[in-house]
Amino acid sequence: MSLATWVNRHYSEEGPARWLAFLLELVAATVLFLLMLTTCLDVAGRYLFNSPVPGATELTRLGLALMVFAAMPLITWRGGHIVVDLLDNVLGLKVLKVFGLVSALIISSSMYFLALRIFELGERSIRRGVVTEFLGLPSGYITEYIAIMSWLTAFGMITLGVYRILFQDKH
Repeated sequence: MSLATWVNRHYSEEGPARWLAFLLELVAATVLFLLMLTTCLDVAGRYLFNSPVPGATELTRLGLALMVFAAMPLITWRGGHIVVDLLDNVLGLKVLKVFGLVSALIISSSMYFLALRIFELGERSIRRGVVTEFLGLPSGYITEYIAIMSWLTAFGMITLGVYRILFQDKH
């Protein structure tokens, strides 16, 4: 079975979003595997050989940022956020759709402007040569990655989130 056939069979997204979803899940899964490997090697090194992996804590922090922000657009596209539906039975479908649209607009605009500021901070870190404390890795690139994934999340919320609110019934 080819990769394209497998991706088409297992991903419900349409067009280029299908491959983007596959890529983001691949990044998140790879980073998760590397985090697991780093943690195992660090613990084994620490307790069996009295020699932990240098910079394991820093690598874990960076890996968590990579993994979480790779998954965030996917969760948003697929509507996988936690939703509290206490008022769904009391309010009508039209009111719920209005609330959904307002919340999608607030969330997407907040993510957009937050990402804008994060990207500016990443640029500043790169200009100033800011590096991580132990391994000396440039931290601005991770910061800019977070901003780009936040923009992708905002785009996913304002497009697919709004589409889901308008065209899929909850009742």
